[in-house]
Amino acid sequence: MDARVDPARALGLEEGDAHVIRNAGGVATDDALRSLVISNRLLGTRTAYVIGHTECGMLSFTNDELYAQLEREGLDARWLDFLPFAEIEASVRDSVRRLRHSPLLPDDYAVYGYVFDVKTGRLAPVGD
Repeated sequence: MDARVDPARALGLEEGDAHVIRNAGGVATDDALRSLVISNRLLGTRTAYVIGHTECGMLSFTNDELYAQLEREGLDARWLDFLPFAEIEASVRDSVRRLRHSPLLPDDYAVYGYVFDVKTGRLAPVGD
């Protein structure tokens, strides 16, 4: 979701090379999984890369802090988990694990995790 990260430029992709699914934090949410299942089952993709990035805004708040901010405006969002996290590598690992264990994706569907450094442009693999 971060405007500083252009997936095509960062990964050297050309139009049509990849299906890019972006959301806050790069988290494998139900909606991201939905898109991956469609991509796999209907379009034949066989691999997913979960890529978080350094200096991610999702590291900067908690659900309670965002709930309180919204409540000051009279809004109740306590039904919604905004999925903040305290460590980017752990978040990437959790998302990779979720996708690898999803019964909706085939057993041979490959999932890899990386962290993109917004300052250097380097990708670092995230181990299991």
